[in-house]
Amino acid sequence: MAEDAEHGDLSDVRYFSWEEADRMLPLVRRIVADIGEQWRELEPLMARWQALPAALRVGASAGEMKAGLDARTAAVDELVGELQELGCYFKGFQEGLVDWYSLYAGRAVFLCWKAGEEEIAWWHQIDAGFSGRQPIPASQRGAFRGAE
Repeated sequence: MAEDAEHGDLSDVRYFSWEEADRMLPLVRRIVADIGEQWRELEPLMARWQALPAALRVGASAGEMKAGLDARTAAVDELVGELQELGCYFKGFQEGLVDWYSLYAGRAVFLCWKAGEEEIAWWHQIDAGFSGRQPIPASQRGAFRGAE
């Protein structure tokens, strides 16, 4: 199959039907909520660290700040890794975007969900991103297929 600039060779990608992806949504929703919580705590720590002059990034208090930053970063990375293990792709901290590969009309596309949405109601071309989202009418849900 073709290549995707972000994910490389698509031959080893897991494809989801709309139903399979939507069934995962309760778990994905919880993980994304946890990511959001961790991110809200991590963001100000990162800003403080980045604003700190290099000469002050040494010593015990800087070490404590860096350790806290590293721990939060690791927690976020672990949560994003959980989503990847499920076969979906986390696309945005601010919006809580998640994509699943699917097959639609014989080509690879993304099913797209954003935190706060009740169900997976959008899709987009792989190279289109969030701005290219198109609605999924209920009558078309069955057209989004997993690998068969």
